[in-house]
Amino acid sequence: MKQSPQKNLEQLMKPFDAKMVEPSLYEMWEKGGYFNPDNLKGERKESYTIIMPPPNANGSLHAGHALFVTVEDILIRFNRMNGKRALWLPGADHAGFETQTVYEKKLEKEGRSRFDMKREDLYKEIMDFTLFNKSFMEGQLRLLGASCDWSREVFTLDDGIIKTVYNTFKKLDDDKLLYRGKRIVSWCTKHQTSLSNLETQHVTRKDPFYYFKYGPFTIGTVRPETKFGDKYVVMHPDDERYKEYKHGDKLTVEWINGPIEATIIKDEASDPEFGSGAMTITPWHSGVDFDIAKKYDLDFEQIIDERGKLLPIAGEFAGMSIKDAREKIVEKLDAKGLLVKTDNEYSHDVSVCYKCERELEPQVKPQWFIKMKPLAEKAIDAVKNGDTKILTEQHEKIFYHWMENIQDWNISRQIVWGIPIPAKLCNECGAGYVDIENKLTVCEKCNGELMQDPDSFDTWFSSGQWPFATLQNTKPGDFEKYYPTQVMETGFDILLFWVVRMMMLGIYVTGKTPFSHVYLHGLVRDAKGKKMSKSKGNVISPLDISNQYGTDALRMGLIVNNAPGVDMNLDPKKVEAYKKFANKIWNASRFVLERTADYVGGAELNDEDQAVYDAWQEKKDAITKDIEDFKLHIASEKIYDYFWKVFCDDIIETRKTRILEDNDKASAQALLLKLLREQLIVIHPFMPFISEELWKYVKNEEDDLLIVTAW
Repeated sequence: MKQSPQKNLEQLMKPFDAKMVEPSLYEMWEKGGYFNPDNLKGERKESYTIIMPPPNANGSLHAGHALFVTVEDILIRFNRMNGKRALWLPGADHAGFETQTVYEKKLEKEGRSRFDMKREDLYKEIMDFTLFNKSFMEGQLRLLGASCDWSREVFTLDDGIIKTVYNTFKKLDDDKLLYRGKRIVSWCTKHQTSLSNLETQHVTRKDPFYYFKYGPFTIGTVRPETKFGDKYVVMHPDDERYKEYKHGDKLTVEWINGPIEATIIKDEASDPEFGSGAMTITPWHSGVDFDIAKKYDLDFEQIIDERGKLLPIAGEFAGMSIKDAREKIVEKLDAKGLLVKTDNEYSHDVSVCYKCERELEPQVKPQWFIKMKPLAEKAIDAVKNGDTKILTEQHEKIFYHWMENIQDWNISRQIVWGIPIPAKLCNECGAGYVDIENKLTVCEKCNGELMQDPDSFDTWFSSGQWPFATLQNTKPGDFEKYYPTQVMETGFDILLFWVVRMMMLGIYVTGKTPFSHVYLHGLVRDAKGKKMSKSKGNVISPLDISNQYGTDALRMGLIVNNAPGVDMNLDPKKVEAYKKFANKIWNASRFVLERTADYVGGAELNDEDQAVYDAWQEKKDAITKDIEDFKLHIASEKIYDYFWKVFCDDIIETRKTRILEDNDKASAQALLLKLLREQLIVIHPFMPFISEELWKYVKNEEDDLLIVTAW
């Protein structure tokens, strides 16, 4: 290497100012094409690909986004410096239901409702809102130092992505893995859409539990408002208390609105240990009851409408909300002598919407479902065979448990914002047909007129195709070059929402698992370990912290001691400590450069200095292995400890004296320059801005920018 001529150190005399340095450095990297693997010098035969989890384009980035950017950027910068064709592909997610609920809140504040708007007007408004936030969010990703290839950026509503999603939908239909079924779904009465089982939360609540006379039986329920259509009473076949009753026996019982004919059903679904062991069923509004009704081909009728109001079957209570009607129904049953007792302290799990926390109403709805077991089996095999490694053991166990008990997936959503389902429905018989070319007009079954399905896809259906859908819609040859990818890094809370679905759909469509490693980070909590929320007023903006302490300090604060899968506390004081570390790097670098300003190069290290350098090489090898093993939390701590405690406190101090006394000065200077140069290389993936800024003072004439310097 040829030693560079002496450099002007005037700028180094000033304190490091992240605000002044970061924007210009990022612009230099981006405009110079350093994020694009097509532009990287050298023979880069091996690809290293990360597909960015597309942030929801409906607001600002939060602390969790800052963490994923930091982790993924470290991995990409490290592999780029290791001579790989490193591609970090950015994107943005329209986020379907999530974004529509955000926009609905905006409409509410304006005194408007989506239910009063034309479909096309609402869609356009949300599109404008999303594109504005998308642009804003991309600027924030740049501020965090994300070295992703913006020339390949993809949006989940791009035409090519939609086409890919449609092709998968048709393939599922062709392979008999898709069906339109009238089944129980979880229905949100506020948002007026069905939700998948993963979009429901379970909360423990206390409600009155009522016991009623039902002919000769006593039945129990927390939901008397659903009982108007109950005409089947179920008991276990082996329950000795009811051995006189036979399956199919009929009897007349007095009920809410008068006498009804009830039928005896003997089935193992009834628990003899719970209550009286007898229960009536409401097939339209209970998953268990629906299964019993389907098993015996029983009648079932809707009691509650999509708004949570009682239908005409409820007689005098028709039109009332279930909340208002419940007590009045109990009063009527009590007046008829049918109320046995009430347990006011009954604790039970209730399914609620994960967005509005309103209790979900099971409803029988015709929806599009995917048969998941055949897809799940291949994804399970991929993990068992080691084709995909889930880096945290507890999450691998969660993966297996959920996949081995997987249920069919309802991918229909009754929302405007999203990818429209390319299907036609029959006005007469309700049959559904996949029609991605929009050519069908008449039902094959009854010759009825076909209409367009008004529903949209569950956003996880489209984003579940993200790794292959993106690479099939960027540049020619990208899919062949960059798929499968190396790492899927995301929050552990969407392992089941997203990661497993990418695995299932990726293997199904391409025949290959979409990524070789799954790195799941934990939640980012506030300084006291509390979950951040606007209602608590404890939301910490990563951009505010970055603006105060610098992006490099924020990144170190997010990564040091933060193991995969473990929640972390984001304490601004911790970030402030790494601002001091950045200052230490700056000042130590200035000191070394001042003490080596007269060094002409070419000096050999003496035995003492060579031993110090060899020890550094061992440390660097350990750091390298930590990064390769995804132990970024350990690698970053080693970098910090070596620079501060070994390089600054020991090596610089002892060599400073030798340089002043001219005691083998050239060897001491050579050692300091070598160590500074190589530490900046190792620091770069973690703290890219300060390391790149200092690189200009230590690089040799033939060197490129630090971002592409060999590790």
